[in-house]
Amino acid sequence: MQVFRTVISAFVFLFCALIFSSPHLLARESGEYIAIRKAGSGKIALVFSKPDAKGQTESGVAQELDTIIREGVDFTGAFTMISPPLNLKDQPENKSATLNFGALNSVGAEVYTGGKVEVNSGNISLDMEVYDTAAARSLFRKTYTGSREQLRSIGHRFCADLLELLTGKKSVFGSKIVFVSNKTGFKEIYECDFDGQRVEQLTNSRSISLTPALSPDGRYLAYTDFTSGRPALNIRNLTDKKTLLVSKNGVCIDPGWRNSSEVATTFSADGSQDIYLIKTDGTVSQRVTTTKGIDVSPSFSPDGSKMAFVSSRNGKPQIFIQDLKSGQAKRLTFNGPYNTQPSWSPAGDKIAYSTMEKSGEINIFVVNADGSGLIKLTQRSGENESPSWSPDGSMIVFTSSRQGTKKLFVMSSTGEHQRRLLQIDGDQMQPSWSLFRE
Repeated sequence: MQVFRTVISAFVFLFCALIFSSPHLLARESGEYIAIRKAGSGKIALVFSKPDAKGQTESGVAQELDTIIREGVDFTGAFTMISPPLNLKDQPENKSATLNFGALNSVGAEVYTGGKVEVNSGNISLDMEVYDTAAARSLFRKTYTGSREQLRSIGHRFCADLLELLTGKKSVFGSKIVFVSNKTGFKEIYECDFDGQRVEQLTNSRSISLTPALSPDGRYLAYTDFTSGRPALNIRNLTDKKTLLVSKNGVCIDPGWRNSSEVATTFSADGSQDIYLIKTDGTVSQRVTTTKGIDVSPSFSPDGSKMAFVSSRNGKPQIFIQDLKSGQAKRLTFNGPYNTQPSWSPAGDKIAYSTMEKSGEINIFVVNADGSGLIKLTQRSGENESPSWSPDGSMIVFTSSRQGTKKLFVMSSTGEHQRRLLQIDGDQMQPSWSLFRE
């Protein structure tokens, strides 16, 4: 069985080798968004009207923005979309018509949003307003501008502000996912938007590129490359497109960023397989683990003070947490014979990981950072592995073979609403969801 590609292939190879901007809120006093819906208490009932438009050009733009915004808010899973009532405005033909809040409340709407589109010399202006229907008042108004080519960004900037306004949290809009695909016949690194759109190939090594990870600021891509015949760490500056090969004796695999200036990786230079911290210029800043066994797959708490990782120090792979200041490590997982691929949540309270259960199933679990509250998120759906959190902690992207070949899927942080992310050829695997925003 092909189990935990990153960790197991690393184990085998090593053993063989060695033996957006904040919105202007019109009415948002401290905690007022909670009056609409507390985060996590259920979906928000939203009526969204297509933005008003004057002429034919504006109407086409408004229709595109309507689709972009609807698909965006639907992807988050935070809303129940309700169709506008027929008597949405008290005087539909009158330019000074006002919203009929009674009609909105009668269809169960908690929030209403709408606006208008203007196009001047190719520049698009989207003016949007958000209302609390129960209180019959405006919560938010903002104008978004850009070119026709930036429509998707314009729509998503509004979506991001809407989510933050109503939940008090940042959203997934503008974030990126990097992953591995063999669609060209070689395993290369690709990138896509949070919703699987705008896929871009980042590497063209015509060899094997694995375990991609974007730095928190989105400037650097770290990955394992086999072009030289053995696994080596590559750090690519995505601004100037220059790639640094971190050349060390032995092998160098499986990177994970501590912050935007340090990436952790496993070296085997001195005969052991330990985790080191590497600066973006390729120099070693710290050796993190020193015990016997293989240590791989580093993932850091949001403040960078602790590291979750996989170790064979007790026999089979299990997840440990190490305090970087004291060097003390504590075993986290006990629920299966193989526990690998830890991913620390953005809030710092949970860790997602992959488990090969005694039944032979490979599933994704989430556990609190103190080892309590274990929850199983996938089951009876092929091999599920490589979980990675969205930047707001509301979703998890992962690899699943439930459709026969390995594809990327997303689900809520509680395991609900599991669906396929991409529609491209070949296998897709090892996703990493970044904090990088447009």
